Amino acid sequence: MTNYTRRDIGKTFAAATAALAATGTGAASALAAPLDMSFPKGFRWGCATASYQIEGAANEDGRGPTNWDVFSHTPGRVANGDTGDVACDSYHRYADDTKLLTGLGVKAYRMSIAWSRIFPEGRGKPNQKGVDHYNRVIDNLLAAGIDPYVTMFHWDLPAALPGGWQSRDTAKAFADYAGYMAGKLSDRVGHFMTTNEIRCFTDIGHQEGRHAPGLKLGQADVNQVRHHGVLAHGLGVQAIRASARKGTQVGLAENTVFHVPVIETPEHIEAAKKATREANAMFLTAIMEGRYIDSYLTAQGAAAPKVEAGDMAAIGSPLDFVALNVYAPVYVRADASAPGYAVIPHLASSPRMASPWLYVGPEVAYWAVRTVSELWSPKSMYISENGCSADDPLVNGRVDDADRVMFLRNYIGQLHRAVAEGYPLHGYFLWSLMDNFEWADGYTKRFGIHYVDFQTGQRLPKLSAAWYRELVARNALV
Repeated sequence: MTNYTRRDIGKTFAAATAALAATGTGAASALAAPLDMSFPKGFRWGCATASYQIEGAANEDGRGPTNWDVFSHTPGRVANGDTGDVACDSYHRYADDTKLLTGLGVKAYRMSIAWSRIFPEGRGKPNQKGVDHYNRVIDNLLAAGIDPYVTMFHWDLPAALPGGWQSRDTAKAFADYAGYMAGKLSDRVGHFMTTNEIRCFTDIGHQEGRHAPGLKLGQADVNQVRHHGVLAHGLGVQAIRASARKGTQVGLAENTVFHVPVIETPEHIEAAKKATREANAMFLTAIMEGRYIDSYLTAQGAAAPKVEAGDMAAIGSPLDFVALNVYAPVYVRADASAPGYAVIPHLASSPRMASPWLYVGPEVAYWAVRTVSELWSPKSMYISENGCSADDPLVNGRVDDADRVMFLRNYIGQLHRAVAEGYPLHGYFLWSLMDNFEWADGYTKRFGIHYVDFQTGQRLPKLSAAWYRELVARNALV
């Protein structure tokens, strides 16, 4: 029997591949023409942050206290007793953060405004020092060729507002604030998002008690808080349109619960679509359809929210874009039961990142875009957040977060599929530009592509930052 070395086998395979490529046939033809993984020209690549998570300067320039100041200063609420008092000190270091963005080559930045810097008590007389600060931040970004995408509310509610989100008046106060700031910024800001993740600041804060204000209300009260949240969004849309320059784009950033068909067949796809619509009945479904669907109202019965005249018309205000925060999937299969679907629970062996809730399922990125498109046909879509927590050890001045690169590569690859199939996805904001205050986890979970030394404030690019910079430069998956 003839003995072949690996080198001999390699030469034989190479020769055969070359011969097949020359004829343009078979698998070799595919090898000769690599799959095009580029994104459309003009696709917006960016990064995202949120005010309370990065700014610090909690007691400076007239800023009023927020629900998260109160919550984080309450013993036992946040890991290690951490607070956002200093965070990444971005209030003072915003110009340094702009340089991080330019170093990546991105042309867009999703940021949020701290409501209590503008209206320290949530309403009343505006604080000019707060307005001046955000004028400086936005001017600094624009001077660097970076477009700001501004979120009006990312969970930091002025603590002085009576009743917080349990009060209907808070939705009205939000609209007044959002309209005021849109009038101040829309000469330079073309895209506003009203709220971020309504489910989190309502359910996690008022039903589960894990986030500010740390309540565990009954179902009827939770449903009313949810209603005030979507009402704030709707009134905010109307206020921004009334105050902003013509042509200003208005949307929101939602962490919709996305159901993924466990097998890509018509019956499982339909089951996943139905599950997504029903699971988000009190949030994105209500916003996109301008009503609470019958299955939600029936299930809630006497606990259903109290709706006043005009509420649903405001909640269903037409949007210029829908932005999605995409992280973990929920798998479903078609089922003969009354709902028509069954949720498949995550297993102990299911892959996940450093945060226990962050199960890895890259295909959720594709199905998020496709499902929202097929259910509600938005004009335009963005991924307003996508990223992951990782352990991120700092070794010899480096953070080689190959696990995060793996996560991003796979999720963005699924977004490429959505774009290639013609769904109207126009931009992507990576969460996050840098490590920051991760809510109830304090500083124990790192989501950034820049490492932050929370003692000194120093920022350090991780391996994932180099990877993302290359992707942005090529406008293609790498």
